[in-house]
Amino acid sequence: MKKLKFEDMEFSQEIKKAVSDMGFEEASPIQSQAIPYILEGKDVIGQAQTGTGKTAAFGVPILEMCDEENRQLQAIVLCPTRELCIQVAEEISKLAKYKKNVYILPVYGGQPIERQIKALKKGVQIVIGTPGRVIDHLNRHTLKPGNINMVVLDEADEMFDMGFRDDIELILGKMPEDRQTVFFSATMPQEIMSFAKKFQKNPEIIKVVHKELTVPKVEQYYFELKPNMKTEILCRLIDIYNPKLSLVFCNTKRKVDELVLELQGRGYFADGLHGDLKQTQRDKVMSTFRSGNIDILVATDVAARGIDVDDVDIVFNYDIPQDEEYYVHRIGRTARAGREGTAFSFVVGRDIYKLKDIQKYTKTKIMRKDLPTLGDVEEKKIDILLDKIRHELDNEEISKYQNIIDTLLEEDYNSIDIASAILKMYMDENKKDGHEDLDLDAVNTGAEAGMVRLFVNIGRRENISPRHIVGAITGETSLPRKSIGKVDIYDKFTFVEVPKEYVKEVLAGLKNHKIKGKKINIEIANPRH
Repeated sequence: MKKLKFEDMEFSQEIKKAVSDMGFEEASPIQSQAIPYILEGKDVIGQAQTGTGKTAAFGVPILEMCDEENRQLQAIVLCPTRELCIQVAEEISKLAKYKKNVYILPVYGGQPIERQIKALKKGVQIVIGTPGRVIDHLNRHTLKPGNINMVVLDEADEMFDMGFRDDIELILGKMPEDRQTVFFSATMPQEIMSFAKKFQKNPEIIKVVHKELTVPKVEQYYFELKPNMKTEILCRLIDIYNPKLSLVFCNTKRKVDELVLELQGRGYFADGLHGDLKQTQRDKVMSTFRSGNIDILVATDVAARGIDVDDVDIVFNYDIPQDEEYYVHRIGRTARAGREGTAFSFVVGRDIYKLKDIQKYTKTKIMRKDLPTLGDVEEKKIDILLDKIRHELDNEEISKYQNIIDTLLEEDYNSIDIASAILKMYMDENKKDGHEDLDLDAVNTGAEAGMVRLFVNIGRRENISPRHIVGAITGETSLPRKSIGKVDIYDKFTFVEVPKEYVKEVLAGLKNHKIKGKKINIEIANPRH
């Protein structure tokens, strides 16, 4: 069945906005099929595993049908465990982000009942609870079912396996006769079908069974980290592994845009792909990725469908996907044409549960890895430097430098100390400039032929326009205005292309220069490896 775009579905702007913030560009199969039926008021039995987006399949209709002016209880969702209870409450709260007068409360054992009673007395329209604690509140009359118009059983088969059948029967028996009843279950044993007949009226039966997907031969790892560490760790991994091409997946269009700017600001060659881009823009981004002019492509799942590139070395799950199938599609973008590939996933807080579902579904092991340190990055840089030195020793004419070394040896310095001093000078210089002493003929900064791309740490936020950059360069150097190449201005920084022969003059001329009163820093953009 064709998946529906959320923006084309019939529900309020508040929900559409929240869905967009959460990054769902299109509805999953269970959402596409269940939401229209539930919104029509029909009883539904939905067969779907965890990780298929079923919470939104009942969460969206519950919120749409909720009367915000009425603080009485209107919907109840039953879950087998406190973990699922919390998870569902969090997800529905995210969907209700722009519905300011909707109140949602999880009720489960292990949490002081007094706190729950206090919240229920204030007025709550949606309760998500475990059967035992819901019965407790019903018996205390702190949970009043008289105004409930929808009951959802989430993971019904789990609840039956855990011995909750009698509890559910008791709860449903106390609900209004004319309510809507929705069951979601990963399996549909006869026991559940017979039970449903007792409590539902002509239910629509929806089955969404995961396709058997072949998981590609990809080395899969995950890192546990805090949200604000994601970009830094991504950059460290790119520096350590130095992939020729890498794909970074985010769950939202907004995050794609933010991350692209962050990466470009750090000097990486990155661009983004998401559903808001016109086809011509997508084609342009893809051709620059295929040609190697950008080496990091940041994308949402929907936008990534058109990506057909054979030599992607690493896939990064910057955000863990909502759907296990998406995970398989994502990591399948590497290891094409018989090559090996690597996938790294960033796990924050409760993402670990999603990751467990993914492992169960894909029947593969995703190994935990320690976060890379700055020391690891430094070590990698030293490895690259050693390779360069070996190359010079094996392939280059170095005899003209031996006279200098001979002079120092005659002054009683030993060869190890001399080599160490030269290396230290090289490393210090490297740190000071923020880039290596580049051979401008050999380096590719992504500029036009004969040009070098420079990075300036000032941008649109300071109301900078191309004339400010061009004026600064022509005012401080002998470079003619017409020789200055492309000027790309971003929020916090700018790239400008200048002819190779003027690079040193521009760097020297604009050192400590001020543009619009702000002291700038100008340097050669990060080279391509």
